[in-house]
Amino acid sequence: MTFQMTEARVRSPGGPDIGAPLPRSLHRGRVLLADYGLLLAFFAGWHVASVTGVLNPAVFPPLDRVAGALWSGLASGRLVGDVAISLQRAGIAFLAAVALGIPLGLFMGQIRALERALDPILQLFRQTSALALYPVFILLLGLGEASKIFVIFWATLFPILLATIGGVKEVDPKLIEMARSFGATRLTTFRRVVLPASVPPIFVGLRLSATTALLLLIAAEMIGANSGLGFQVMNAQYNFQIPLMFAAIFLLAFLGLAANWGLMVMQRRLCRWSTAQH
Repeated sequence: MTFQMTEARVRSPGGPDIGAPLPRSLHRGRVLLADYGLLLAFFAGWHVASVTGVLNPAVFPPLDRVAGALWSGLASGRLVGDVAISLQRAGIAFLAAVALGIPLGLFMGQIRALERALDPILQLFRQTSALALYPVFILLLGLGEASKIFVIFWATLFPILLATIGGVKEVDPKLIEMARSFGATRLTTFRRVVLPASVPPIFVGLRLSATTALLLLIAAEMIGANSGLGFQVMNAQYNFQIPLMFAAIFLLAFLGLAANWGLMVMQRRLCRWSTAQH
């Protein structure tokens, strides 16, 4: 009798089961709201404040005008060409930084003498702003593509290099000793122990460098460029095409999010053993 009364309290006839899990769609909606609710509230507040005049619509236009400028720019191909050029500049610089930074960082992390020899000049160059050196790069390479790519390369190299060095030096010494106790050679130990353990920190450096590449891309394209998203931001601001300016800014933000997401997916696939521990 007691059991039946308890059952009746939990589940009323014809009513929902209180102990049952939420529907999947409702659960996903709650997760999305928890993750992106504040961002959606920010954009909603921006739009309402602009429409009602709380914010100056000439400076902060309503989001429907920004979306219209974005659609017009993409449909006409005006922004598509700028996106392609910007991705080419940032991509070349980023890949060059990866090609140099990861091998050099692996060697410096393993060879103490090489690290001692290169660390002072590395610290000097790392503390020197790439934007401060941009006029030097322009004098040496001109206002063409070479100077823009090189200043992005300079800024993106050091996060990758330092993350790689730190990843190699933070490998657990017990793992290395265990591998050598089983007769592994120095090369095998590096390939089977040091390199896999260094991959997660290397990806941290890659994600930082991808963000840095886009930041320096904007600055490089604002000086002496006639194409690219950074140029489009400056040109739209100069001609007071504010919706188009924000459209280009949002495109840059989307490219940064896409690059970060792509690197995170790649890290999960390459480091399944690391993510499984969490």
